[in-house]
Amino acid sequence: MTPPRKPNKIAFPHVHAAREQARHEHSSKRITVEHALADHKRWKQLTRWMHRRDRLPDTYRAIAGLVSDRNITS
Repeated sequence: MTPPRKPNKIAFPHVHAAREQARHEHSSKRITVEHALADHKRWKQLTRWMHRRDRLPDTYRAIAGLVSDRNITS
């Protein structure tokens, strides 16, 4: 998922405002996914003591499903 493209310099002010709004929405969606992945990476490091490696692929599939569901609805 990439951020929206920048409008050219001669675009109307409402185009620039719409881009800023879209950029903010994009970063808000992305930060939740990034935090989930970071938390999961920290959790993954602890698995050698917790012995839960068998659940790791299912968890990644669940995170990817949440991301793809978000992309479809937006």
